[in-house]
Amino acid sequence: MMKLILKISIFCCVIFSFGYSQNKQDKSIKNEAVATFAQGCFWHSELVFQSLVGVRDAVSGYAGGKSINPTYEEVSSGETGHAECVQVYYDPQKIAFKTLVMAYFFSMDPTKLNQQGNDIGTQYRSIVFYRNDEERKIIEEVIQSVNASKKFKSKIIAAILPFTAFYPAEKYHQEYIKNNPANPYVKNVCYPEYLHFRQTFKGIFKD
Repeated sequence: MMKLILKISIFCCVIFSFGYSQNKQDKSIKNEAVATFAQGCFWHSELVFQSLVGVRDAVSGYAGGKSINPTYEEVSSGETGHAECVQVYYDPQKIAFKTLVMAYFFSMDPTKLNQQGNDIGTQYRSIVFYRNDEERKIIEEVIQSVNASKKFKSKIIAAILPFTAFYPAEKYHQEYIKNNPANPYVKNVCYPEYLHFRQTFKGIFKD
């Protein structure tokens, strides 16, 4: 029981201390680069990437489909072609794109088709977006490396797609874990998944 209480206390300190942006915006600033990842529920993704040194913000939203300015309800129907994702704004002098891709694969299961845990549907599919050939090459190399390491029992099936457009999710989805720490999904899914990520990923965290 004491270990559980300690873990919960650490988690609460983490989500209120590090990467939650006071200036959330869907625009990069000077000297920033942008990366986009879909890995199931964007609440979880937002927390993962904002915890890393060099990342200013991660904005929840939708990408990978054809409809313009989709709503959460439309995306949840599975008919828009979009997946829940995060747009990551980072300083490439402090964290490399390759590190972000590695964090992506260490914070989810990329071997399931259209699924992350109990979240099932095309809106939860795994996608790594690239903006140029160099990023595509990095993604492919990381996938080869992770497959060779036997980290997962099955091979990675995450899609590699060219980035076309990103649509920010509704305001209530932004910083969801910070604003809704008592939500059952946050406590029972996001929290354990994030702790596992911190224990297994050898990245540099903000706290």
